[in-house]
Amino acid sequence: METSEILKKVRKIEIKTRGLSQNIFAGQYHSAFKGRGMAFSEVREYQYGDDVRDIDWNVTARFHRPYVKVFEEERELTVMLLVDVSGSLDFGTSHQLKREMVAEIAATLAFSAIQNNDKIGVILFSDRIEKYIPPKKGRKHILYVIREMLNFKPESKRTDIGMAVEFLTRVAKRRCTAFVLSDFYTRNDFENQLQIASQKHDIASIQVYDPRAKELPDVGLLKVCDAETGHETYIDTSSKKLRQAHANYWRQRESVLRQTFVKCNVDWVSVATNEDYVRSLMLLFAQRGHS
Repeated sequence: METSEILKKVRKIEIKTRGLSQNIFAGQYHSAFKGRGMAFSEVREYQYGDDVRDIDWNVTARFHRPYVKVFEEERELTVMLLVDVSGSLDFGTSHQLKREMVAEIAATLAFSAIQNNDKIGVILFSDRIEKYIPPKKGRKHILYVIREMLNFKPESKRTDIGMAVEFLTRVAKRRCTAFVLSDFYTRNDFENQLQIASQKHDIASIQVYDPRAKELPDVGLLKVCDAETGHETYIDTSSKKLRQAHANYWRQRESVLRQTFVKCNVDWVSVATNEDYVRSLMLLFAQRGHS
């Protein structure tokens, strides 16, 4: 991608995601990720978007105006984005690649975070740590992060989610909120590493997938290539049996994934590249607001 093209794309993503994080997510993000099990420190006047569960009723009654409790870490949260940059993300049969959607979602989360004065750090991973960007604040930092995600050329095409989660446990010394953004195509089991990490950190997973992964169209002979191994083969999509097997495989994979997240106490949401990710993020935030 040319530099000017990347900058244009970054600008477009910034305009779209900034608007989203200001108008839609500010309140939800705040109540979903702030003050969960933090030490109480002071009270301040209620502001639009504050979680009503944080209202201090004694102080509110005394001053006849709503006041909320402020928690020690509420003023500065560290948000870590674990972003999958493996080969399988360079796939897309609808209007965008999985990689592009992942970058947009990550940007939306990043802009939501800086509005709350939080720090954002990024771990770009394949089956190795491709790049680690330590947590920092500010718009300039976020634009750098988006640029990196759009233009990054990974050394490896394969995926190892467990290794990335383990790296998070090592580098993030204090409790943080972490989002794992991936299609979760991995041959390695990551339940153990996720369980350890989720005991220390607040983790949410966002799965981005292509609609073809769920359902194959009936288009006759189709050449398919495994983006991570480079293995190519032809499949006959006119075979009902094959299409059924493909759909069954997807359901089975999703079921295993769901069980893993439930076991590890990790909130998660799944979004296809032809769907509106805003709805999925709202769903994730709502899930967390009630958990």
